Amino acid sequence: MTENNRTDEQEMEFSSGIAAFEAKHFSRAMQLLSPFANDGDAHAQHMLAIMYQNGLGVVQSDQTAYDWMLKSAEQDFPIAQHGVGFMYLEGECVEKDGAKAVEWFTKAANQGLQGSMTTLALMYEQGNGVEQDSAKAKELYKAAGFDDLA
Repeated sequence: MTENNRTDEQEMEFSSGIAAFEAKHFSRAMQLLSPFANDGDAHAQHMLAIMYQNGLGVVQSDQTAYDWMLKSAEQDFPIAQHGVGFMYLEGECVEKDGAKAVEWFTKAANQGLQGSMTTLALMYEQGNGVEQDSAKAKELYKAAGFDDLA
């Protein structure tokens, strides 16, 4: 179920789930958002991933967090792509893998996610997970809007 084909009632439940998450009522958010995640909604999947990753309203589970984050990321949800990249960069929920981190940050950066551009720039600047490339780092910093660093 995507945002475009929800009924008014479903839209209200989804919005209530997001509001519950933002109000830190995580058990309620899990209850409201799970059906949407199970039906393939990338935003809901991302929210569930965060809750499982941090044990918010559910028992913490690295594998379940990764699975939900990946499902969302594979639907081109940029913040989830950034999340998968971060998991690989830091070795959270999965084994650390710089090349996979770069792959996912690049996907999110290509969709205009400034945080992913900045993270990639830093990785290229430091040679973290990629071969050090100052020119590439400057290009990414500039794309992210940091002209003074380019």
